[in-house]
Amino acid sequence: MTHDRLLALWDHLGLDAAHVATQMAGDIAGLVRAAPERVGGVVLCAASRLDPEPFAGVADRLWIIAGSAGMTAEVAGAAAVRLPAVRHRVLTGYDAPGWADVVAERTAEILAVLDALPPLPPVSLRSGTGSVAGISYAVRGEGPPLVLLPFFLAPSQWEPALDELSRRFTTIVLGGRYLGGVAALEDRASGHSYRTMAGSLWDAMAIGTGDTVLDVGCGSGALDRLLTRRLNGGRIVATDLNRFLLKEAALLADGLPVSFQQANAESLPFPDASFDAAFTITVLEECDADRALRELYRVVKPGGRVGVIVRAIDLPQWWNLDLPEAIRQKTAIPPQSVGRTGVADASLYPRMRRAGFQALQCFPSLVTFDNPDGPIWRYREDHAVSQLTQQEAAVWRDAAAAARRDGLLFMANPLHCAAGTKPKGDIHAVTA
Repeated sequence: MTHDRLLALWDHLGLDAAHVATQMAGDIAGLVRAAPERVGGVVLCAASRLDPEPFAGVADRLWIIAGSAGMTAEVAGAAAVRLPAVRHRVLTGYDAPGWADVVAERTAEILAVLDALPPLPPVSLRSGTGSVAGISYAVRGEGPPLVLLPFFLAPSQWEPALDELSRRFTTIVLGGRYLGGVAALEDRASGHSYRTMAGSLWDAMAIGTGDTVLDVGCGSGALDRLLTRRLNGGRIVATDLNRFLLKEAALLADGLPVSFQQANAESLPFPDASFDAAFTITVLEECDADRALRELYRVVKPGGRVGVIVRAIDLPQWWNLDLPEAIRQKTAIPPQSVGRTGVADASLYPRMRRAGFQALQCFPSLVTFDNPDGPIWRYREDHAVSQLTQQEAAVWRDAAAAARRDGLLFMANPLHCAAGTKPKGDIHAVTA
């Protein structure tokens, strides 16, 4: 369990208590519930998912930083109703989606919240790095201890504020496969139906022995490690905008034929016709989707195949719980997580046609998650529960407990999937 790993870290470093800051509330929910005395102040920075219930015991020392619009604003508003003692800090004029680089974009305001944390005794820790219970850590600075957990997808993580924070606190920056976006992406890719969906996409792309394949938005690299089994002498170039995720992905892929490179999906740093195939999974929601599709078209060889999967916010998600209809209707709506120029609906299919792809294979898909102790389950359930009143949330928990006892606790999540071919006679990209 994540909270056991965190407590092992606290004990290893000799921390009686420490301040904690994170985006992913589920990473620390178990800690604040099991050992609230080991936590000073808690800062949830641009959390787009939050079940308030585990934080009731620390509500008087909880700060929530949220945008003035979008999912983080909704989450913070719902939490303020359930936890009246919480301190709510609004980033005026800011919409912070799950992939926002919030510390880079609103550094001063975030520093101001962290400066307002309650007093804690300073600690004396040697600067440097280490690992305990599968969690990596890096210590800098002097002062009260401040543990900084990884964001989900923010490219800069805590880095833009770290120099200043290390002048005010003993900062302890965490990483590894059990926290943040890495944990969620690894957990997601471990699911049988998720792997089956990815395999169906690769089948439609006819990826095979010896191919050179581009992955745009590789995250933790979990799918690239799976794909290497198919290539048998081929090569994968895995790209992401997020330096933190690339570093973690390279560590997890040690020894496999995967090279990692920072790249923007909207402007790929590769010549025309560089790859036999290319794919991207749950990335085009977060960028200029049409521009990214044109880039994918450009970098594959004539006759090459491109595969795309995006979230389906236009289809219902489904929870295998015995719920009243009013609660079922609220929780059937997927998180409406898509950027202004992104795609997370069935418009993916005509967009691929307009980008020039032919012989399209289109297949909406459902993936199931059934590990209620895993980070991807927490991430999705936290969103569902945040839509409910306190009384409705109690009904939900009872229903989930009953389904778990029966061995039937799972949910189904919709996605849109498509694969298309670049015509053999076209060596150029489609222009805007």
